[in-house]
Parts: sequence; C-alpha cells; structure tokens
Amino acid sequence: MSPVVKRKGERNALPGKYVLLGLTIICCLMMLLTFGTDLFNRPLNTVVGYVVVPFQQGISKAGQWLSNRSEELVSIRQLLDENASLKEQVAELTSQNTILQQERYELQTLRELFELDDRYTDYEKTGARIISRDSGNWYSSFTIDKGYQDGLEADMNVIAGGGLVGRISSVGPNWAKVTSIISDNSNVSGAVLATGDKLMVSGDLKLMADGVISFSQLLDSEDKVSEGDKVVTSNISDKYLPNILIGYIHTMSRDANNLTKSGYITPAVDFEHLDEVLIILEQKQQINEDEALK
Repeated sequence: MSPVVKRKGERNALPGKYVLLGLTIICCLMMLLTFGTDLFNRPLNTVVGYVVVPFQQGISKAGQWLSNRSEELVSIRQLLDENASLKEQVAELTSQNTILQQERYELQTLRELFELDDRYTDYEKTGARIISRDSGNWYSSFTIDKGYQDGLEADMNVIAGGGLVGRISSVGPNWAKVTSIISDNSNVSGAVLATGDKLMVSGDLKLMADGVISFSQLLDSEDKVSEGDKVVTSNISDKYLPNILIGYIHTMSRDANNLTKSGYITPAVDFEHLDEVLIILEQKQQINEDEALK
C-alpha cells in the first residue's frame, strides 16, 4: 500500500469534542478549588482592598457630605424664615411700645394739666396743642392750634406743667402765638411767695443752657428770702394774673448798692419739652375793670 500523503495546507487538529471535554474538566477543577480553598480569594481580596474599598469609602464620604450640606441648607432656610418672622414681631412690638410710651407721655401731660387746672380753679381755661415753634432748643416762642374763634385774645396767660409759660402775643382765627417768660425780651413782675418781696424776672435764652433765668430788684431788707423759695407773679403785674408759679430761687447775691439782690431762678416749667398748654380765658385788665365796677 502506498503511504498516506498529507495534502499541502492541512493541519493536525484534535476533534472538537475533546477540546470541549478538556474545558469542562478545567472548569470543574476551578469550581472545586474556588469552593474548597481560598486560593483565589486572597488575590481578589487584595484587589478589592486596594481598589474597591477606597472607591466605596470615597462615595460614602461624598454622600455623607452632600447629606450634611442638604441638612444645613434646610436648617439655614428654617433659620431665615424664623429670623424674618422674629423681625416682623420685633417691628410690631417696637411700634406697640412706641405707641404705649406716647400714650403714657400724653397721659402724664394730661394729668399735669388737670392738676394745674385744679390748682387754679378761679380761672376759666382751655387747652391747646403746640403746632410749631421758633428755631432753637427752647420753647421761647411757639404757635398753638386755637385762636380768636375759640375765644383767645392777646395777653392771655399761658400755663403748663408746673406753672407760668408766658402770654399770647398775637392771635389769628385758629392759631395764636405765645411768647414765653424765658424769651430775651420778656420781663415779669414777680414776688417771693414766703415773704411777699417783689422782684423782676427777666428771660435769657443763654442762661437757659444752665436751666435758669435771672431776677433783679429784690429788696429783702431783712434777709428772709432763701434759696428754694417759690416765686410767683405779683399783683402789680400789668400783663400777668397774680399768684401763678414762676419758679424757685436758685442762687442770689447782694448788689453793689447794698439795697437790692439779684440772682437766678429755676423755672417751674420744662421749656425744652412742651406739647400741650392751658390758656387762662381772662386778662389782667378785665379782672381789674371788673373789680373797679364792684
């Protein structure tokens, strides 16, 4: 027999069934090794430890950071809402407190006017509100919201707080201007209530910086007048009704002539804070004329 000659291009190859059988055996061996030993677990664990775990830790930290930021944003939003609500409450309470303080101040003013009205019960009076004043810190000259339509006339006396404020210098239909006793051109004939000694009270806005006005021509020959004594309007004043409180003797000294004394008076009225006043609806001349007719 002639020998078998291989054709050109042919290769030695195992049948496919043998290859499949070999792969199956290898897979079975690998499965046995995997389940029965930790031969492959160690390398895999090493790979997981160096690659997967840090990745997971990074993802966990990022998630935690995002969760914290989300919670902070929610808290900030709540705080902003609470802050806005608190601001509204503070504004409302401030407004209410301001109203209460104003009402308390007005009540105190009305009480003082009521007490003043009760003190001078012999005179008919009407109340008025100050609507404007001249420039400066003191109510040396101001305008009230009543005029001749309300029965006001020039030279009517004006009182407030503790005593005499001044007198009406000019009057319109629904307004009147008041010149106070602290004005530079103001002079009031006064008397020391305790002794009856007469004196002249003069306004001085510069002295009001120290809270006083001046007086002069106090005789006090027996040295009975003391600091703190009350000074009232005298019965010889041509513009002011008698016995209205002007203020209190602050300091005094004897003049160079050794006959009279001069010094300073603390006014009974707070001329820095005035809102409402009382006007006495009688004039000195009218009272004198009425007394003369009697």
